[in-house]
Formats: sequence, C-alpha cells, structure tokens
Amino acid sequence: MSDIPQRRGRRTAKLASLPLGVAGRATVGLGKRMTGRSAEEVQADLQARTAEQLFSVLGELKGGAMKLGQALSVFEAAIPEEMAAPYREALTKLQEAAPPMPAADVHKVLDQQFGRTWRERFRDFDDRPAAAASIGQVHRAVWGDGREVAVKLQYPGAGPALLADITQLTRFARVFARISPGLDVKPLLAEMRERVLEELDYGLEAQAQRDFAAAYADDDHIVIPRVVASAPKVMVSEWLEGTPLSRIIATGDQAARNRAGTLLSLLQLSAPTRARLLHADPHPGNFRILADGRLGVVDFGAVARLPNGAPEGLGRMSRLAVDGDSAGLLAIMRELGFVRPGVRLTADEVLDYLGPTLDPVRTPEFTFSREWLRRQANRLGDPRREEARIGRLFNLPPEYFLIHRVALGSIGVLCQLGATAPYGRLAERWQPGFAGDSPRFDPSDPLAELDHRPPDPEVPA
Repeated sequence: MSDIPQRRGRRTAKLASLPLGVAGRATVGLGKRMTGRSAEEVQADLQARTAEQLFSVLGELKGGAMKLGQALSVFEAAIPEEMAAPYREALTKLQEAAPPMPAADVHKVLDQQFGRTWRERFRDFDDRPAAAASIGQVHRAVWGDGREVAVKLQYPGAGPALLADITQLTRFARVFARISPGLDVKPLLAEMRERVLEELDYGLEAQAQRDFAAAYADDDHIVIPRVVASAPKVMVSEWLEGTPLSRIIATGDQAARNRAGTLLSLLQLSAPTRARLLHADPHPGNFRILADGRLGVVDFGAVARLPNGAPEGLGRMSRLAVDGDSAGLLAIMRELGFVRPGVRLTADEVLDYLGPTLDPVRTPEFTFSREWLRRQANRLGDPRREEARIGRLFNLPPEYFLIHRVALGSIGVLCQLGATAPYGRLAERWQPGFAGDSPRFDPSDPLAELDHRPPDPEVPA
C-alpha cells in the first residue's frame, strides 16, 4: 500500500536534507560574497532557497511535516516583503493541496472502516481527491439520500509518521530561524505532539463538528456542515461549495477581503462563548465564502474544548492595556501567572511591550496589514531590542497556550487578507471581561452592515 512515507530511515533522510541543504547554501553564499555580491543580496537569496526546499519537503512528506508547514503558513504575513515573495506560493500550496493517495488505497481504507459493501451507502463516489492535507484527503461523493458529501479518509500509517516527524523537526528547529530570525517552532511542535492522538481519531473530530454545528445551527453568518457518518479513520459530512479563503487572499477585491475578515473574526471571538469550543487550525484552507456570503468552516481535527468559555482574565488584561492602566495590567498578569513570582518587571515595561499588539481592539474597527504584523514581529522578535529581553521574562501558562497560538494564527490570516473588520466591537461583544462596566464602542450589532449588504459578486465560486 502506498501510504505516507513512514519508514524511519526514509523520513529521517528527507528531513535531514534540510539542515544539510542550508549548510551547502551558506557555503555557496560565502563564495558569492567573496566574488562581489552584497551580504544583503546573499542573505535574501539564502532565505528564499531555504524556504523553497523547506516547504517542498514538508508538503511531500505529509504527516507532521506538512502539518507544521500549514501551521507556519498562517504567519507568512510576518515575513519581510523583500523575502516573502519568492516562497509565498509554496506556503499557499501547503494550505490547500498535497500529493494524493492512489484510488486502490482509498478503497482499502473504506473497506476497513465501512465494510466491503461501503459503495451501497453512496449513489456516487469520485476516486479523484478533491483536497489533500497533512494526515488525510477528501473525496467528493453523493450519499444515498442524494446529499453531496465530503468523505475524509486518513492516510495509512499517519500516526507513526506524525509522531516521528515531530520528533525529527524539533531537532531541526534552527532551520526555521533561517527564514525568519526569532521564529521559534519548538513550542508549536510541543503543542502539536500533545494533540496528535485527538487529531488521529476521526470519531472525536466528528463529535467536535457536531457540537460546532449545533452551536451555529441556522446562523446568519457561519455555516458548519453536518456530519453524515463517521468511523475511526473516515468521516462523511455535508459538502460545502464556496470560494476558498486562499483565493480571496490572492485575488479578492477589498469588499470580499473585508467580509471574509469580519466573519473569520466573528468565528474565532464568538466560538468560545457560543460553543465552548475553539477552532484551533486557522489556516485559510479550512475556510470558504459560500454563494450566500456566509463563512463555511471545515476540518475540526484541532479543536480546543473550553468548558468555561473564553477566560475572563484575558479580556480584563486587554482592557487594562487599552486603557493604559499599567499598574492594573501588571497586577492581573501576576495573578494569572503570566509574570512569575520574583520576576522583576516594571508596570511601564509591561505596557510598552503589550500595548501595540492590542491595536486591533483599540478602535471599533481595524485594518489588518502585513506591514503592521511585520512591525510587531520585528519589535518583539529582534533579539537586539529591549522588547525581546522583556518578552523572555514573561510566562505563558499552559492553559493559555493554545488560545494564544490560535489568536496569533487568526491575526496572521487577517493580515494576509488585508481586511478591515469591526474587531474591537466583536471583542467587546464576545470576549468576557473586555467591556467591563463601561463599554468603549457602539453597542449596536457590529455585523449589521453585513446583514444588509448582498454578497460581493466576485465571491461565489
């Protein structure tokens, strides 16, 4: 059976080619500097070639390698523009596609999961994959009752490959710093490892999707497809036809970008309260704009359950920072464990560090941009700056890590969109603790304009 390349020697050799390739290019770069090219030109070329090889290998190996590539792709907007252009296309490919599994192997998986009479459940089944991702691929089909459905199948050997990749990639973490200095993938890999078993169990994913669908049933803005059938390694759900967010990022007009950004903001800010869940995989391949203008959401393999909803403390921290209450901000950060006992930080240092990152909630609406995100990335990630020293003194409590990572990823996608969205008003509506006793913004529905404006004519697929 042709599955994910999973023999440890083969996969390790593929991943090991990354640092070897970097070393070789660095040697060539030294030679080019000696022949007259500037250090800046050589470094830009080195970063572009490193990224091209990196994301090619991650996509080919699927499993944890490709999953990491997809997770990193949402931060593409933070990469300096002069370095981003050569490999933006490679990042986008990781959001939507991967090498497909042969039809014979697809049939074997369906035999194992649904029995050899699985075809009787369908009126039609397309052997050609409609999409392929990190641990599985999707086929379009027609269910027995006539509904168009998406059939998601897990690659054979996905589990061992996923765990092996994460272990190997942790060893090669320095390669990623070649693309964006200050980029630390180790915490991301650690969190991915913790969630591997959940993502491999399509039964858990199906339940998460059912819970999301119940929370957003008949919603005016968000569409969650209903689950039709599930097994441990196969899941069938209603098909969603629409324009992928990646296409809107690439070619959408400003109205389409603003609408998509507003709806994505609504999902990420409202889900912890409405569903007690958080969609934890915000890369653009998991979202599309439907013909009626609503946001369709797919892939619920990475979902955080928040039985108490969004933590109120995060909203209070944001509000104190926006109000410029540095003493109150430092006090609550110590209370919640973001500043450990004995760590010496002044209130002004904390406010100066965090304040600019909260620009999206300072005003009723905010225009997200690559330029804004790069400024924040440079300000916080440059080890030569004072902010980097201060950042190393903070602590991120484990219970907040996934929330923090998803927020960063969502903002990265909003910056790729270049969307103007009512982010501050949505945060005040949905983030507990942010409004407090004195709301800052207009209390009317921040989505009223969306409700009364027909979908952009360029949005439908």
